[in-house]
Amino acid sequence: MTSILKVLFVAAALALGGVSAQAAGSDDVVLTISGKVTNGETVDFTLEELEALGTSSITTNSPWEDTAITYEGVPMAVLMQAVGATGGTVTITALNKYRTKIPISDFTDYGVILASRSNGAPMPISNKGPLFVIYPFDDKPELDTEVYHARSAWQVRSMVISE
Repeated sequence: MTSILKVLFVAAALALGGVSAQAAGSDDVVLTISGKVTNGETVDFTLEELEALGTSSITTNSPWEDTAITYEGVPMAVLMQAVGATGGTVTITALNKYRTKIPISDFTDYGVILASRSNGAPMPISNKGPLFVIYPFDDKPELDTEVYHARSAWQVRSMVISE
């Protein structure tokens, strides 16, 4: 994150009580967002900065697990608002270079989250972490299709906002 944006973000998070000064100083960037964002600048997030935006949870079954899992993370609609996204599509790239395109409308239509925790624990890279786009498959059975499964990228590293 640029210095000015990072200072503003940390100040806002502290004002809202969402992050401690110590946590805000972490340099471990887990997510980079670029493209059609405020001022057209790339925005980097640590895990602590993402979680300071506020989290919600989804408990759902998925094709990748044998039982329902409770995922917790920042709502994607909140994340898009935080970076000032002005496009209509997000291209997500995972650590293994997997890419998927998601209409930003999915985030408000379905309550999609960028999970950073699974059953209360941080998600390691070896188990879909550190970030996983998750849809509420059980709450909205119409999402239990290959289209939405393909949009549920794990090991998320970057996002590019475009038209």
